[in-house]
Amino acid sequence: MQCACRSWTGGTYLSTFCASKLRLFLARLIFKIVFEKFVFCKMRFFKRTLVSLLFWPIQRLPLRVVCRLGRVMGDLAYRIVWRRKRIAMQNLRQCLGSHFSENQIRQICRENFKRIGENFISMVKLASMSWPEVSMHLRFVGLEKLFVAAPTDLNQLRGKFVFAIGHFGNFELFAWFQKLVPGMRCVTTYRGLNQAFFSDIMQSLRAQTGCTFIERRSEWENLRHLLGESEDIIVGILADQHAGKHGLAIPFFGRNASTTRAPAVIARRYNCRLFTAFCFREGLAKWRIECGEEIPVHNSEGRPREVREIMADVNAAFERAILRDPANWFWVHNRWKSPGHS
Repeated sequence: MQCACRSWTGGTYLSTFCASKLRLFLARLIFKIVFEKFVFCKMRFFKRTLVSLLFWPIQRLPLRVVCRLGRVMGDLAYRIVWRRKRIAMQNLRQCLGSHFSENQIRQICRENFKRIGENFISMVKLASMSWPEVSMHLRFVGLEKLFVAAPTDLNQLRGKFVFAIGHFGNFELFAWFQKLVPGMRCVTTYRGLNQAFFSDIMQSLRAQTGCTFIERRSEWENLRHLLGESEDIIVGILADQHAGKHGLAIPFFGRNASTTRAPAVIARRYNCRLFTAFCFREGLAKWRIECGEEIPVHNSEGRPREVREIMADVNAAFERAILRDPANWFWVHNRWKSPGHS
């Protein structure tokens, strides 16, 4: 091989070529190490600092002022975020067109955007507040349903529960339930954002609640471990999002929607009681979380119900909650994608 190279190009050229390649490889390696270990870290630090500077004035304002600001931002989004507005209007027309006029649909859509802005920016403020401060703006009702018999003291609540929750109102407030039940382990699942930096920011805002958050794609085994180990646990699962090709096609406002199996499967497998819960807006910076009726996991003969039947009951409960306050749900989500479109 060496002789062939010598006869064609000469040994000196081959040595020079190899040395050049080696230098280029080392230069790229050094650049990669420096960029990832230094520049990337510096960028993350810069981004965190920038976000902190943006959050700082919001967290110094009264919550009512923050909520008003959020509603203004939501109204602006209604006017300029055309794609989400188009999805929301299409969903509203198809689901509620028989209940409301076109003008009412537009009013509901606009109010929906205002509430989304209000909910998002209030999350920043609430992260800087203590539970006694938050409790002045939030109340829980219907919790007596969690008890089989008296007394209904939340400090004495025990057992395994699954809550099928959705994007109703300020749904991030569900996590504060941990403060009411110190004897229970409250866990909820979430889907991390594609940008790790922003996902970290969201998690830092949620840390104050004391609730355990589990990323549903990468940390599912952790949830199974907690359910297997804990005797007293409450698991909240968002069940109103498009579930992709692995979901069940279950009617939601008269149209099949890919629906997650998770609440029903977990409740059956780990012998949990299943409920729904909803967050309603009572006024500016005022919210109410309602515990829905228990959804049976077993039939009258004690046999497990079909997962599809259970989740159909969950969807029906969601429909009733939406009709009570149509602007309260997350209409900008494309709930009725084709089953294979995840």
